Parts: sequence; structure tokens; C-alpha cells
Amino acid sequence: MTKSKRISLIATFAAVAAILDSIPGIPQFESGVWYSWIFLVVPLFGFILGPVDGFLSILIGVLVGHSIYFRGIHEFLFTLGAPIGAMIVGMLFRQRKSIPIIFFTVLLASYFLTPISWQLPLWGMWDVYLAFIVLLVVTVINFNKNRLLISTFVGLEADILFRIFLLIPLQTYRLFYGFTPEAMKIIWVAGAFVTPIQVGISIIFTMIIYPPVQKVIKHTRNSGVSSSNADSM
Repeated sequence: MTKSKRISLIATFAAVAAILDSIPGIPQFESGVWYSWIFLVVPLFGFILGPVDGFLSILIGVLVGHSIYFRGIHEFLFTLGAPIGAMIVGMLFRQRKSIPIIFFTVLLASYFLTPISWQLPLWGMWDVYLAFIVLLVVTVINFNKNRLLISTFVGLEADILFRIFLLIPLQTYRLFYGFTPEAMKIIWVAGAFVTPIQVGISIIFTMIIYPPVQKVIKHTRNSGVSSSNADSM
């Protein structure tokens, strides 16, 4: 792919991300991780653009989206979870598992080493634990058959885990928001129900949308290659 086409794809996908990130989610999702609809396309960008370009397009999109739909200055830090999620998706889809494993291991360890985590419901992060277990299993078992599903799930949970890392080990729950341990318990319980629903919606959306979008992108890339070959003759 030429440099101009690559930049064009990143810009196009970033525009889509900016639109989705500037649209508020339904009120019932406010207890979850995502306050907009960006979670729908995080896996899609990782699959189609790859870990680097997927990261860049989502990053640009959420920075613009957060500027349009302003959620507070601190949210610009937390929204970095979305491009990280796209990057993890892209890596897993391409069978690059070492960085995702290190990512989950380090961030989960830092969470459990933080004293306030001992006061929060252990089951409150059940979906993150499940993603880590799945990630460990696919390191020894070939997962080509369910690669789309597994990469989507683990990538979204990586986004969630990064935000948890900012909130708990980095103490932003106290420094930025002034939450007490009691308030965090309520947030943890609500998030344990709402966030997995968002993940499920994104998985369904990705499984439906990815195949036709991939065909269009593949056709566009092949057309570009054919045109280049024709021009060189």
C-alpha cells in the first residue's frame, strides 16, 4: 500500500471514530467504561488497519471526539484505552501474543498490589479475568477458527484494564475524582454488569460488520495494486 493510501485510510477511519466518540451513549451505560459509542469500532479498526494504524486512527478519533463531546480534561487520559484496545486486537489477530500477555500480566499484578483493590469486590472484574485466561489458553492452542471473536473480546478487555490501571494503581479515583473506597465499591458492582453488556454489543457488531467491510477494503487495495502495475507497464 502506498503512503498516501495509508494516510487516507487512517484519516477516514479516524473521522468515523470521531463521530462515534462525539455521540453520547444511552444513560443506562453511564456505569460502564465507555460514555460514547467508540467501543463499537475499536476491534474493527485493529482488524482492518493493524495494530499501529488502528492505534493511530482511534487515537486521533477519540481526541477529536472528546473535544466535541467534552467529558472533562481527565477523560483525555482515560480514552487512551481505546487505541490500546485496537492495538491489542490487531496484534492478536496477526498471532502476535507476547505483548498482550505482558500487558495483561503487568497491569493485573499492579492492580492486586494496590491496597484499595483488596476492598473492592473480587468478582467485579470477572470479564477481565476471563479475557486473561482466554489469552493464556490461546498461547498453547491454535485459535484460527475463532480468531475474530477471541481477538475482539480480549482487545476490548485490554481497553478496560488500562482504564482500571489508571483508576486504581495510579490512584486517579482519589486524585482526580475524590472517590472514597465506599463509592468505588458501588462503581465496581455497577461496572461488573454494564461493561460486559457493552463488550457483548461490540462483539456482535464486529462479527456482522467486519466481513463486508474487509471485502471492500481488500478490493480497494487490490485495485490500487492493479493500477500501479498497469502504470508501470
